[in-house]
Amino acid sequence: MAKIAIFGAGGTIGSRILDEALRRGHQVTAVVRDPAKFTRSDPNLTTVTGDALDPQSVAGAAKGQDVVVSAVGGGDGPGHIATIRPAAEALVAGVRTLGDGAPRLITVGGAGSLRKPDGTQVWDTEGLPVFLLQIMHAHGDALDFYRTVTDVRWTNCSPAATIEPGERTGTYRTATEDLVVAEDGSSRISAEDYAVAVLDEVEQPRHVGERFAVGY
Repeated sequence: MAKIAIFGAGGTIGSRILDEALRRGHQVTAVVRDPAKFTRSDPNLTTVTGDALDPQSVAGAAKGQDVVVSAVGGGDGPGHIATIRPAAEALVAGVRTLGDGAPRLITVGGAGSLRKPDGTQVWDTEGLPVFLLQIMHAHGDALDFYRTVTDVRWTNCSPAATIEPGERTGTYRTATEDLVVAEDGSSRISAEDYAVAVLDEVEQPRHVGERFAVGY
C-alpha cells in the first residue's frame, strides 16, 4: 500500500485516478482548494486543503507521501490553460524542499507534443481549435520544464489524442515519444484506463525522469 496525494482530485481525470487508487487499497489524500465542495468519502481517503500553484502548500501536502500525483490542467477546459506550466514549477519546487525523502511526482500531461505515424506532432494537425492548441502547447511547455529537473523523481503521462470518461477495461498500450494509435487509425483512451496506467506506474515505476504515452 502506498501513500498517494492527488492534486486535482475532483476533476475528470483526477477523480478517476483517485477511484483507481482507492480500488487498489492505497491510502489517498485528496488535495483540493475547497474541501467543503469535495464530497467523496472512503475509509482510506483523507481530504486536505492545498494549492498546486503554491510550493509551500505542495510541500505540506507532499510530506510523508510516497507519491504525489497532479491532474491539474488535466483536461477540464480552457480555464486551466494558464495553470499548467506554473503548476509544474510549483509542484517541483514544493517536492524539492523535502530533500532525500521526497515522494515521486507523477503528472498528467498532454498529447500535443507526441509524434504521429507520419512524423509530425499532434499539435501540427490542421483544423485544431485555438483553445485546444493552447492547452497542448501549455503541456508541452510543462514537459520542457520537467526535462530540466534532475533532483526530483518525476514522470509525465501523456494520454491518447482523445481521452474521455468511459469503460475501465484494465488494458492499454504504452510508448514514449509516439502517439499510441490503434489499427483503425484512432487514438483514444478512457479516463478510467488512463488512471489504470497511472496507478500501474505508481506501483511499478518504469518511467522515472521521462514522459510516457498511453492509449489503446
